[in-house]
Amino acid sequence: MLRVQDLKYRRGDDVLLENLQFVVHPGQRVAVAGRNGAGKSTLFQLILGQLHAEQGELSVPKGWRIAHMRQETEVTQRAALDFVIDGHTQLRRVQQRIEAEPDATTLADLHTQLHDLGGYEAEANAAEIMHGLGFSPTDTQKPYADFSGGWRIRLNLAQALMSPCDLLLLDEPTNHLDLEAIMWLESWLARFPGTVLLIAHDRAFLDACTDHTLYLSAKTGRLYQGNYSSCERQRAEHVAQEAASASKREAKAGHIQKFVDRFRAKASKAKQVQSRIKALEKLQTSAVLHFESPYKVNFRNPDKVSNPLLSMRDVELGYASVTVLSQIAQTILPGARIGVLGENGAGKSTLLKAMVGALPPQRGTLQPGSHCDIGYFAQHQLETLDVNKTALLTITHHKPNWKEQQCRDYLGGWGFSDQMITRPVKTLSGGEKARLVLALLAADQPAVLVLDEPTNHLDLDMRDALAMALQEYRGAVVIVSHDRALLATTIDEFWLVANGKVQRYPGDLDDYTQLKHGSGGPGHSVHDDAEGSAESRKQLRQARARKREANQALQKQVKQLERKLEQQTDALAEIEKQLADTDTYQSLAADDLQDLLTKAGQYRHRVEQLEEDWMEASTRLETALADEA
Repeated sequence: MLRVQDLKYRRGDDVLLENLQFVVHPGQRVAVAGRNGAGKSTLFQLILGQLHAEQGELSVPKGWRIAHMRQETEVTQRAALDFVIDGHTQLRRVQQRIEAEPDATTLADLHTQLHDLGGYEAEANAAEIMHGLGFSPTDTQKPYADFSGGWRIRLNLAQALMSPCDLLLLDEPTNHLDLEAIMWLESWLARFPGTVLLIAHDRAFLDACTDHTLYLSAKTGRLYQGNYSSCERQRAEHVAQEAASASKREAKAGHIQKFVDRFRAKASKAKQVQSRIKALEKLQTSAVLHFESPYKVNFRNPDKVSNPLLSMRDVELGYASVTVLSQIAQTILPGARIGVLGENGAGKSTLLKAMVGALPPQRGTLQPGSHCDIGYFAQHQLETLDVNKTALLTITHHKPNWKEQQCRDYLGGWGFSDQMITRPVKTLSGGEKARLVLALLAADQPAVLVLDEPTNHLDLDMRDALAMALQEYRGAVVIVSHDRALLATTIDEFWLVANGKVQRYPGDLDDYTQLKHGSGGPGHSVHDDAEGSAESRKQLRQARARKREANQALQKQVKQLERKLEQQTDALAEIEKQLADTDTYQSLAADDLQDLLTKAGQYRHRVEQLEEDWMEASTRLETALADEA
């Protein structure tokens, strides 16, 4: 097991971690969570031996192989497939020895080792991983250096997944993945037999992939049983018991309830709205945590809005002579909440570029309304910031009519402290730059927000704040995002981009996720989903049937735990009855009395463990049944 005991780590004069202790058992899947700067990545570096603690113990079992996803790698001309296989270092060593070994007997032994290590399947396995992460077959032989930064990170992830290990450390693996690749990674991790420690800001991904959560805060941490949502519920209960700010909690809960009530009134026809209500109601359980967030963000509402905002009639989009999307006939109305789904390379970004006027149609009519100011967020805009300006100077130049204090207050709501706003933009992190770009477009009162992967680099608190701000915003919203929690809390309808078409998707996000999970990976085509074909409906029925079977198994598990808990509780009560009797201490020999006390301790431990298991299983069942309803 991975054991951390009384660990202390100092960064310069500041203590980052202190009195940290936890134990991770083989096979556990642990989310490492906490706000930016809490020490999550530092903990990984300590486990890898790249940093050393000032005091305390950090022990990993002898013989455990550790693999991790590197954030930075030396740029190389190696082919992408070879780079991925390099993750299997033992295999590479055997291959090198084979190339240099002259002795026939030794060579035969080495070929046996190669077979045992899966050397003859290595290329196929690496290609499968690359395909799952969104690479095309032609990408396998491209040099690593030819890929952009985001795709290099994917290759680093693929290399880590290729490495046989007992402990896998993944730091922000979903940052540069689309939704399909994230769902493939979830399936891969579900099959992985080892122990996983996972840092991510994608709530749905953490919930799907982890069974414990190590939450770092106040220079220490606590290991919770259950996924991130379970951890958040437990933390909320703890804070609710100790916090004195009851009025603030009630205000936040009422704030969320307002949105639940608002959209329930529209729920008679739109299935997506029903899903959105469920997602919003889940937020109420953790409202106690949200009011402590350092972010108080908002999008200024437009003064005037056209109806419709944007119309597309028989539109074709593409580049030069290549048509990417055709026969687009969609309309964006005021207040619309649209999520754009589709596999990587299907044309989602092409569609968004056309909406914002960056890509003229090849044919057809794309007509914006007279009051259709568009606020556009894309990752490349982070690079357009003047890196030598400060955040304060950036917003001051962007809104010259605002007074300096107004600019300071506004940036403060977006998480910029007094020190941060006077630092050059080039010193800001990726998440801080993303917040600054969002703050700039939010100040412009756009009638339509077009957001292309807005949550990359944002922490969980900021993602929650962004979701709440989008709820209050009265303009239209169009989002491409791999963050299912954000989509679930903000979107009323989905458009599916597939096979060169853009069509309305009849299901909700759960339907789409189940389809993709059951489709065999990103290569699956869902071209009939938007038309509600018989095959799609059949797949949906099958997915729901599998979900019911899983719920039945969960119900059985809860009942079994209840019976075990009842048995152990009765046995403990019997022993405690004996221990409560003064005659017991006079009639029993010292050894027998000690045995009885030991049994009592063992039964208490079993009862506590069964109670935790029952609570976790009951929570999962309650959530599953609510989602099925």
